[in-house]
Amino acid sequence: MAAPRKSRRRDDRPRRGSTAERNGTAELQTYRAKRSADRTAEPFGIVPGTAPPTRGKLFVIQKHAARRLHWDLRLEMGGVLRSWAVPRGISLDPDDKRMAVETEDHPIEYVDFEGVIPDGNYGAGPMIVWDRGVYIAHIPMDEGYRDGKLLFELHGHKLRGVWTLVRTAGGDGDHKQWLLIKKPDGGSVRAGMAPPDETSVLSGLTIEQVQQGFDRAAAIRARLLELGARQTSVDPTSVQPMLAQTETAPFSRPGWVFELKYDGYRVIASAVDHRGALRYRSGHDATAAFPELTRTLGALPYRSFVIDGEVVVLDDDARPNFARLQKRALLLRSRDVDTAMREHPVVLYAFDLLGFEDFDVRPLPLLERKALLQALLPSAGAVRFAEHIETDGLGLWRHVVALGLEGVVAKREDSPYVGTRAPSWLKIRIEHTADLAVVGFTAPEGTRAHLGALHLAAWTGGALVYVGRVGTGMDDATLAALHARLAAQRQGAPACTGATAQRGPGHTWVAPGVVVEVRFKHVTADGMLRHPVFLRVRDDKPVADCTLDARMHAAWTEPGDDDDGQLAQGPTVVDPTTRQVVISNPDKPFWPDDGYCKRDLVEFYREVAPWLLHYLRDRPLVLTRYPDGIAGKSFFQKNAPPYVPAWLRTKTMWSEHAEREIEYFVCDDVESIAYVANLATIPLHVWGSRLADLQHPDWCILDLDPKGAPFAHVVRIAWRIRALCDEIGLPSFLKTSGSTGLHVLMPLGGQCTFDQCRQLGEILAQVVSAELHEIATVLRPIPARRGRVYLDFGQNGHGRLLVGPLSLRALPRAPVSTPLHWDELHEGLDQHDFNMATVPRRLREVGDPMAQVLSLRPDLQAVLAKLLGKLETP
Repeated sequence: MAAPRKSRRRDDRPRRGSTAERNGTAELQTYRAKRSADRTAEPFGIVPGTAPPTRGKLFVIQKHAARRLHWDLRLEMGGVLRSWAVPRGISLDPDDKRMAVETEDHPIEYVDFEGVIPDGNYGAGPMIVWDRGVYIAHIPMDEGYRDGKLLFELHGHKLRGVWTLVRTAGGDGDHKQWLLIKKPDGGSVRAGMAPPDETSVLSGLTIEQVQQGFDRAAAIRARLLELGARQTSVDPTSVQPMLAQTETAPFSRPGWVFELKYDGYRVIASAVDHRGALRYRSGHDATAAFPELTRTLGALPYRSFVIDGEVVVLDDDARPNFARLQKRALLLRSRDVDTAMREHPVVLYAFDLLGFEDFDVRPLPLLERKALLQALLPSAGAVRFAEHIETDGLGLWRHVVALGLEGVVAKREDSPYVGTRAPSWLKIRIEHTADLAVVGFTAPEGTRAHLGALHLAAWTGGALVYVGRVGTGMDDATLAALHARLAAQRQGAPACTGATAQRGPGHTWVAPGVVVEVRFKHVTADGMLRHPVFLRVRDDKPVADCTLDARMHAAWTEPGDDDDGQLAQGPTVVDPTTRQVVISNPDKPFWPDDGYCKRDLVEFYREVAPWLLHYLRDRPLVLTRYPDGIAGKSFFQKNAPPYVPAWLRTKTMWSEHAEREIEYFVCDDVESIAYVANLATIPLHVWGSRLADLQHPDWCILDLDPKGAPFAHVVRIAWRIRALCDEIGLPSFLKTSGSTGLHVLMPLGGQCTFDQCRQLGEILAQVVSAELHEIATVLRPIPARRGRVYLDFGQNGHGRLLVGPLSLRALPRAPVSTPLHWDELHEGLDQHDFNMATVPRRLREVGDPMAQVLSLRPDLQAVLAKLLGKLETP
């Protein structure tokens, strides 16, 4: 499709240079002119470089007590840090709008600056690194800066979630004033949630302590002298890590402490004279692999120390991701490491203190060592204290199971640190591993090459029995090697029983000969692996050894476990005998002013399911959950939790935006809808494409967003879109948004890509907005709309979400996004008439006016030719 013409810039804001221009020294001239290199320790950014090619960019928030106390937000853009001063600090409340004044650009090295800027210098006063991490842009930053609206997601040590910076018209006409606003999501402030602390994520010091030159080591030295610690320094290169023995069953026991078992790399971490170092358990040096850790270790205010811990990469749910960590650890070139640091930052969970300055801490009891370690480390940051609980190992075990983590480590609280494997440390794993026979593979989807997933089988009762498939954990090289090997072993039918549901196009069967090791949660009641992850090929194992232990099944419980049998499955709201969802807290008010409770929410979705499933089947689903109803806070949830019942369909896919694998809900039946509704989900957001063909959308959408414009204008624009679609031979369907706007959907029949779909939507919007320019616009920023209706075509993209047809909205009177007949559209239409109480009856009486949006296949070539003709007509 031809690219649509872009609207011309109509404001007089001063232009910033292009990315190429910003990489030169000109962008730091203002910064340098305000500072003297011989009077301040601030970095000068001698060579401002081009940022690595990654979606993740660095950010830092520095608390700065200059003439006035404020917080500096800095975002990596174009090789420098673009900066804003936020006088009142960072608020996590979406209702707060904090003024942010744009200041001069800073060099990238400033993300690590902490200290006191001397008197007589610009910005004199103490500064700490309050938070830092990476951010992901939700819209291109250059485009957002030009339009006056930045939308980005922070992944920091203290702050998580989506934020927006909106340029205002205030100030002296220099366009430096912005508003910083938190978007509602899981990172928003919630009732009873403690605010982030005010210490540095590098040194653990407050800004007052930095100003005073506080000696944080003094209290630790005094305590070590009180305990009679041996006064001799510990050489980190000679330390042999203490190792845990394996225990099969979780337990609770006085005199023991229990920690999480992290899925990462064990390291001995140290610093001498503010130079950090890392060493693997094998003895190999890991210092260069994880620069964010060595910088943090070196920033701690001590002469020297030695600690034991685990390096992990956390995903967006704060769970370790070993596959990402492996990729990072293999990198050698500094540029590759710099790129990976932005894409997959690491965290060191420190669980033991071995040496501090001139003291050997290892002979002390474990609890004393851990108390000293906690006093030594920052409360948040890249190096963190590994928390523990005392006595209640079973309680921690249950939480770990529900969260899908790896396991628990139990330690005697009085144990010294010995450099060998000892019974005073025990490890209890949650996940199982098994060697399984490869009996086939699936075709790749999306951008993946070679193959999609491996079909697996195990010996049961003298026969190979199908146990599921695994697609996670394989890199490109492994996929290529496996495909080349398996392609030579093709055969026409499965070599196992139980694989009938997997037959058909896209499935290739092979003679069993390749054995792979797989990690998984448990085996479901129907014999399938739950959450399998590929570990490695086992050429040393024959197919005859591929079996599954009975203890790997979800129903099996460890001897002596007094749990109710749900331990390995996590929380459940399902009657296992009927697969019927049991509503939790059914009488909890959800629309308090309208008298609707949680039971009404779930029962509404049950009632409309025959029509709703038309739009949900085989389609990734994203939830917006309201645990306390519409009056409370809400958050998005993409990832299905590990405790969902085995019968509820999920689909694991790689998200380019989130840069991680996401296990999406897929609702194919009534009880699946009831399950997600019982999670306090009100609106259901759906993809525009289905799992069978994720790259090709079913529809093109124009979202008519009034933002205060008269509804009569929305109606007029919708009718003009309908007329235009009729003129070019493109069917169109209408639904309410459930809020203030309307959605017009055009069927595509999966005939074009998302890029082509977006271009089609943009051309339609351009044509209509040009004809109705006094009431319609394609400009996104609200000030630029000047009271006109915004024709939003941006929802036409891979992974972009639409409020699903027949989806409830978290608004008074419980409105529903409802499909309409075109002859129902008029200026007096009240969206609130289509609500929880009226829509089920309406569906029974008039059906779904939009049902054909998934079945029609218009002649898009003819449509486009006619549409381009209209675009070119003066």
